Amino acid sequence: MRNSFGNIFTLTTFGESHGPAVGGVVDGMPAGIDIDLDFIQSELDRRRPGQSRITTSRNEADRVELLSGVFEGKSTGCPIGFIVRNTNQHSQDYENMRCLFRPSHADFTYTEKYGLRDHRGGGRSSARVTISRCVAGALAKLALRQLGISIQAYTAQVGDIAIDPDWHNHDLSLTETNAVRCPDPEKAAEMEELICRVKADGDTIGGIIACVIKGCPAGLGEPEFGKLHALLGAAMLSINAVKGFEYGEGFGGVTARGSRQNDIFTATDGRITTATNRSGGIQGGISNGREIFFRVAFKPVATLLMEQQTVDKEGNPTTFTARGRHDPCVLPRAVPIVEAMAAITVLDQYLVNKTTKL
Repeated sequence: MRNSFGNIFTLTTFGESHGPAVGGVVDGMPAGIDIDLDFIQSELDRRRPGQSRITTSRNEADRVELLSGVFEGKSTGCPIGFIVRNTNQHSQDYENMRCLFRPSHADFTYTEKYGLRDHRGGGRSSARVTISRCVAGALAKLALRQLGISIQAYTAQVGDIAIDPDWHNHDLSLTETNAVRCPDPEKAAEMEELICRVKADGDTIGGIIACVIKGCPAGLGEPEFGKLHALLGAAMLSINAVKGFEYGEGFGGVTARGSRQNDIFTATDGRITTATNRSGGIQGGISNGREIFFRVAFKPVATLLMEQQTVDKEGNPTTFTARGRHDPCVLPRAVPIVEAMAAITVLDQYLVNKTTKL
C-alpha cells in the first residue's frame, strides 16, 4: 500500500477512521520556517466535522500534536511527526455493514485486494484520513507564505447551483463567511438550502471546488512525465470522492478555435507575461508565472441514509440502510483539503526546481 506523497517535501500518513488516531510524518520541510501552531489548528478546524447543520454531526476536536521536527517555534529540517487522536467513534453504527458491500464504496475492492477490510467507517478508505493532508498542507502553506505564494479554494457549484466561473468576478475573502465556503453570498444561501433538502431526504449531492494559486513563479514542473498540471491532477484525484480535474479553461475550451484560445505574450517594463490566462498558469507542463487556476469535481457522498440494494460477501442479494453520522455534501469540508494538496504539490515542485539549475 502506497502511503507517501511527494518527492522532496513528502507526507507519509497512517491511521484509520475508528482507530486510536490518525497522523503522519512530513519530511523535507525546510529548516527555519516559523511554525504557527494556531494556524495549523485553524486549518484543521476548517476540515473538522460538526461545523454546521450541513456537515456530519460527529463531534471531534481534531487537536493536532506535533511530536518532532520543531524547536523553539521553528522547523529544524528534521521529519515532523504528528498525530490527531480519534475521540468520538461510534463503531457500532457500522455493525450491519460487516458482511456486505456498500454501493460505490471501497468495501469490495479492498476485500479483493487485501482479503479483509475494516468495516468501521471504511477504515483506511475513510475521508477522516485526510486530516493528515491538512496538517501537511498547513506546514507547506507556512513555507509558501515566505515565498509570497498563496492558495485559495472555494465552492463553485453544488448540484445545479453554480457561480460565475471567472474567479476574478468574486471577492474570495468572502469564502469563509458562510457554511458552504462559497464567495457568492446569494448563491451560497441557495446551495445551503439545497444541501439541507437533500439531507432531509437521507440523500447526498456533489459539486465543484475551484482553486486559485497566486504568486507561483515560472519554471515549476517538468516537460515530460512530471508536468505540473499532471501532478496537481494526481494530488486532487487522490482525495476521497473526487471524480474529475481540469485546469485553465479545461473542457470548456474544447469548442473554441486556437485563435481565441491562445494566450498572447506581452512585455511590460521588461517582464514577459501573457495578456490572457486561458492556460490556467501552466504551459508545456511548467508554470508560466500567471495565476494557476483549476477545478475539482466531487461526486455525491456514497453513504445514503436510505435503503439500498446490494450483496453480502457470499454474493447473496440483500438490502441495508446506513446508520451513523455522514456528510450530505462533502464540498464545504473538502475546500481546505484541496488547498492542502495544492500546497504540498507546489512546495514540493519548488524544492525540486531548486535542484535543477544553479
